[in-house]
Amino acid sequence: MTPRILTDTYHVSPQISPEDAAAIRDAGYVMVLDNRPDAEVPPEFQTDAMREAMEAAGLRFEALPLTHQTMNAENIVTQADLVASADGPVLAYCASGTRCTVIWALANVESMGTDAVLATAAQAGYDISGLRPTLDALAEK
Repeated sequence: MTPRILTDTYHVSPQISPEDAAAIRDAGYVMVLDNRPDAEVPPEFQTDAMREAMEAAGLRFEALPLTHQTMNAENIVTQADLVASADGPVLAYCASGTRCTVIWALANVESMGTDAVLATAAQAGYDISGLRPTLDALAEK
């Protein structure tokens, strides 16, 4: 587990494993948010296996599989609502953490502004500057 901090309550990570559950709980997370479709991972990392491990460790587990095609307004709102409903820090994961960062950026650009979103992502190690036109358009809403 290699979490990267975007906000005090939203951290992202590349793929985690069921064996990480206790360490995730012990690090203070209350929710694990899976943004990875089952088709991308072997059975031991698919939603059901991850849910079982995380819930056995006392963590809330939510799955919102994202692809380029499903990175839409509805899922942006759903992700933001899931994060807002957590009673503490959330660890979101996908293959590299990039999708989790992109959806966070899309959900927060209106309140933070493009430059702040891009700087926050960069500080966490994610270069999402290619999204500037989209982020600028959303920030103007």
